[in-house]
Amino acid sequence: MTKQVSLLQEDLLRVFQRQGALLSGHFCLSSGRHSAHYFQCALLFDDPLLGRRLTQSLAERVEEVLGRGAVDRVVGPALGGVLVAHELAAALGSRACFAERSEGKMTLRRGFRTVPGERVLVAEDVITTGGSALEAVDMVREAGACVVGLAALVDRSGSTPLPVQPLVALLKVEAKTWPPQDCPQCKQGLPVEKPGSRPTLGSSDD
Repeated sequence: MTKQVSLLQEDLLRVFQRQGALLSGHFCLSSGRHSAHYFQCALLFDDPLLGRRLTQSLAERVEEVLGRGAVDRVVGPALGGVLVAHELAAALGSRACFAERSEGKMTLRRGFRTVPGERVLVAEDVITTGGSALEAVDMVREAGACVVGLAALVDRSGSTPLPVQPLVALLKVEAKTWPPQDCPQCKQGLPVEKPGSRPTLGSSDD
């Protein structure tokens, strides 16, 4: 069993690398932490059928953990979680929406809403510190809905569990991150890249 799981993870890594969705270098993540590896999961959806197949596989894992029919709505924090939430909800047979920041606070706009008692899965492309996902969790709970867990294409959160569980991921990797002052590549004077969607902090790899 362990060898089968390991091979699956290796196959997934090759898919990410082939699509340019896994890069090596010196990167600043949206959390402000630095890493030698960066996931740009949006490129998986450059091939829509590939993106759909991957999120369908993630949906199967969600159902294994939570049970079939356990999710009423999938909420994805913008921008990284938008495509993931949409495709994941389609595979689960639930509703979908995305949250975005307004005046620094994660919120639902454009007519999207959750209702009290609704069972919500918060979905991201990549979870590192879980910052955006946990903001979305707080937003959902404030509306009276029930958060049933987190889902992500990539879990790189490490050995410290996030305060919201379960976290269901398609790919789990140990990719070290550092605060800038402790980053070994910064100490070597290597230039840092900020390839993501948030100009002020860098990447969508959160």
